Amino acid sequence: MADDRERLKELLKTRSLKIGDFLLASGRRSKYYFDSKLTTLTAEGAFLTAKCFLEVIRREGIRAEAIGGMTLGADPIVSAVAAFSHADGPALDAFIVRKEAKGHGTMQWIEGPVKPGQRVIVVDDVVTTGGSTIKAIERAQAFGLEVVAVMALLDREEGGTEALASRFPFYPVTRRSEIFGE
Repeated sequence: MADDRERLKELLKTRSLKIGDFLLASGRRSKYYFDSKLTTLTAEGAFLTAKCFLEVIRREGIRAEAIGGMTLGADPIVSAVAAFSHADGPALDAFIVRKEAKGHGTMQWIEGPVKPGQRVIVVDDVVTTGGSTIKAIERAQAFGLEVVAVMALLDREEGGTEALASRFPFYPVTRRSEIFGE
């Protein structure tokens, strides 16, 4: 995994890292922004993301039936992990947490082949304070899913780890300090 993880970090640095003045979902301003989709929606990035997530799941012995998170950042991650897990296990289905309840049909917050009582991993692409991830967790729990772990592609190291790890096992695949070489 070391080579795969190093290559994934390189992709995040060269494709996803933007320098400027940005307003983050947390409401904070930042001089840098990670647009993870510029990595996770490439063939190589999706492949490496799935491999690295599954490696952490195996290494930590996380037992779950599905993996999901808040749309849109988690969508390419959970889809890639689910597809790769079919061949390389443990097999995980994907689910997506909507930002707003569906306004027609089933009017649900959760999309995908999950049922109440299932053990799941909640994923976010980038964690700053953990606020968006906590919303996804709360919606998954309200649906009846048992959240057994939380993962992120990138931890910005701005309080999110502490907020999430105080409630759940939290596993970031990469950290801001690794991307910046600190």
